[in-house]
Amino acid sequence: MTMLSRQELTAAMNSPSPLVEQMIDPGVQTQPNGLELTLQSVHSLQGPGSVSFDNSERILPGTTFLDFDANGWLHLDPGIYKIIYNEVVNIPEGLAAIARARSSLLRCGVALETAVWDAGYSGRSESLLVVHNPDGFRLKRNARVVQLIFFKLSSTVSQGYSGIYQNENK
Repeated sequence: MTMLSRQELTAAMNSPSPLVEQMIDPGVQTQPNGLELTLQSVHSLQGPGSVSFDNSERILPGTTFLDFDANGWLHLDPGIYKIIYNEVVNIPEGLAAIARARSSLLRCGVALETAVWDAGYSGRSESLLVVHNPDGFRLKRNARVVQLIFFKLSSTVSQGYSGIYQNENK
């Protein structure tokens, strides 16, 4: 596996099937080793969730949308939140991606939990934002919060992602 460079990311963004759509500013969001995703919305979790081996008993907790103030800011108390990104990600069958929080979040006492973006996945992804700072955290709409890093697979997968999150939040 090799990580895509800025040049490869730019080429993938300019292809007929762009790697990421609906970026606010591709010039700013394209970094030497990844693409930054921005914040569309924040939701609080309501109730428990559950998972099982075959997903037949999967239950996702409900969520409540949190409103930004008139200036586009949101104060988050310590706790966990679901965030949804502005961008739609389209992973070709020869790539996979992982995400890492921007270091500014970490320096503010905030972590971002993510999963693997599988080959063949397409959608407007979600992640878990965890505010550890006892004084909370202020977050502005459209903030750049995560860097998505793409890896070339050693071979193209014969079957891409086909789970329930395919085409989520589009």
